[in-house]
Amino acid sequence: MPFKSGFVTIIGRPNVGKSTLMNQLIGEKIAIISDKPQTTRNKIQCVYTGEDFQIVFLDTPGIHKPKHKLGEYMVKVAKETLREVDIVLFVVDEGNQIGPGDRFIMEQLEGIQTPVILVMNKIDKMKQEEFNKLYEAYKSTGIFHDIIGISALEGANLNSLISKIEALLEEGPQYFPSDMITDQPERQIIAEIIREKILHYTEQEIPHGVAVEVSMMKQREQQDIIDIHATIYCERKTHKGIIIGKGGRKLKGIGKSAREDIEKLLGSKIYLEMWVKIKEDWRNSGSILKGFGYD
Repeated sequence: MPFKSGFVTIIGRPNVGKSTLMNQLIGEKIAIISDKPQTTRNKIQCVYTGEDFQIVFLDTPGIHKPKHKLGEYMVKVAKETLREVDIVLFVVDEGNQIGPGDRFIMEQLEGIQTPVILVMNKIDKMKQEEFNKLYEAYKSTGIFHDIIGISALEGANLNSLISKIEALLEEGPQYFPSDMITDQPERQIIAEIIREKILHYTEQEIPHGVAVEVSMMKQREQQDIIDIHATIYCERKTHKGIIIGKGGRKLKGIGKSAREDIEKLLGSKIYLEMWVKIKEDWRNSGSILKGFGYD
């Protein structure tokens, strides 16, 4: 039987569960998750290898109307993947009708020849009649090659989704080794884990004016400990105070939570040191964005 392979992009509005879906499909936490929109900033490649096929997933930032240069970069990344892939997964979530954000994305899909599978996420929160009504509304657009309902959080129907993708793959090479699940450097994943914890611990106080840079990773000699140095950049002095917290308690909580996930990722004990610095309005600076890898 010939080997099949292909690239599949995951697109959708912010906060519809794209990163949760990819993490569930891969079986590892690669993309960070938050209940805040526009959490994913960059294009992340993850690899799913079956017996005779390989799917390379691209998790992208949510498509939205940008308010700053970082937002423009995020939308550009998401749109460009539509021309680079073999299959598009368009993820939507529960609702009674097709919203303006989803219609905006569907306008981007109308001109492409790539097959699009509509993935209706969070079916665990929908009544059957709500699902049927929304299903028929999307089907009537004539844009989609196939439509499937799933719950990324609960893992429902993910095997069926993989089967639908596999059926559309063409004969091709195995791009990555069977045991490889992502092309993201460890430092990048670690920086994103720390950013996820900041989003969680600061709730609505710090929206998205935070970036994290891992400046050092070093294994201690003759010890099963990795030293990691990370710098958290924020846009305002008030934000720095919120991240650090009274007596440094909030930063300690962020570090403890991040350390647990990083140790799972690396399979080793770590010693994490973090600093908080201010870079005013960095999301509108092209040179700073390039320095953070948004290029």
